[in-house]
Amino acid sequence: MIKQVLYISYDGMTDPLGQSQVLPYLVGLSKEGFQFTLVSCEKRERYNTNKSIIEDVCFQYNIDWKPIFYTKTPPIFSTVWDIIKLNKRAKKLHQKKQFQLIHCRSYIPSLIGLAFKQKYGVKFIFDMRGFWADERVDGGIWNLKNPLYKQVYKYFKKKEKEYLTHADKIISLTDNGKKEMLNWEILNLHADKITVIPCAADYNLFELVTSDKREKAKYNLNVNNDEFVLSYIGSLGTWYLVDEMLLFFSILKSKYQDAKFLIITPDDKKTIYDLGRKYKLEPEDFRIQFVQRNQLPMVAYASNVSIFFIKPSYSKKASSPTKMGELLAMGIPIICNNNVGDVEEIINTTGGGFCITEMNEANFTKIVDSLEQFADFIGSHVREKSRDYYDLQKGLNLYISVYKELF
Repeated sequence: MIKQVLYISYDGMTDPLGQSQVLPYLVGLSKEGFQFTLVSCEKRERYNTNKSIIEDVCFQYNIDWKPIFYTKTPPIFSTVWDIIKLNKRAKKLHQKKQFQLIHCRSYIPSLIGLAFKQKYGVKFIFDMRGFWADERVDGGIWNLKNPLYKQVYKYFKKKEKEYLTHADKIISLTDNGKKEMLNWEILNLHADKITVIPCAADYNLFELVTSDKREKAKYNLNVNNDEFVLSYIGSLGTWYLVDEMLLFFSILKSKYQDAKFLIITPDDKKTIYDLGRKYKLEPEDFRIQFVQRNQLPMVAYASNVSIFFIKPSYSKKASSPTKMGELLAMGIPIICNNNVGDVEEIINTTGGGFCITEMNEANFTKIVDSLEQFADFIGSHVREKSRDYYDLQKGLNLYISVYKELF
């Protein structure tokens, strides 16, 4: 019997997330005999640049990729238009292929998953990727004082309950998120229905840092090997506390005068330089660049320590920062804050760095004074311990067991 699966993602496969967090799983599941049709929303510019990479992977593993284009503006109405396009594409494909399972990544695709479950009896996986509606509010994207956003929020909170009630399986990124959902007392929601699979890291790509790799990476950045490098990886958007990270670096710099802040980001350099001046930081204190994912380790190896501070909020109980697994895989120590998903537990279990409970100058100074202890940091131990959480193969095995239960 051909096991026909429709996978819908509102993230594009030509986006970095699609390449790191979706395709590797679909490739692995395809090898287990599942026949995928993949519908994704692609941003035109990225699609034009990267489509051949995705087409090659899909061709090699017999994944039938049927992308549509993402609509950016106007807010809300553009999303409604995308939902209409996704639904039309999904229905047409179902007429042809008669899917037995629909796997929906996050809340918007799950509108279609729920409809397929109720109308056609297709089994439905709600792969939730966090508390999406609450994230929009906590991140200031939806202002509930605006009646339109308030209605949209209420609509998706109602749908969230329906997804949790009717889905055959639910994927949560964190144990913290799973525990929170079980407190909601939702009909037909029980612990066995929820599988926890964090954002995975590719341990083959993110190899262990060595002193030679670090020295070479620093040299390529025009940094002396004895100069301390603090790094940050990723966009500096809604959730990241840029001011607090710059304050931390300014305190670090008072002890390590030659320290550099390596920021690997697609964001504008000038914005970062302007923010830095508030903390008496000059452009020469930074190394800012963007690299493709497959080149990321070669640059990140320059890091003595990496940092990320995330705005703590209710919705972040369900978040799993992708960069965390990748840094631990490379054996690079992390400085981060608590009240974000399972971050604190993972730092404590792996010995992967410091998890701050309060972000203030006094605490930052204490941590800067403790950085010498990383001289004894054994990256290989941290890498191996982190596999329990982030190894792509472990995540794939969990997905395989979920799929086998449904077929």
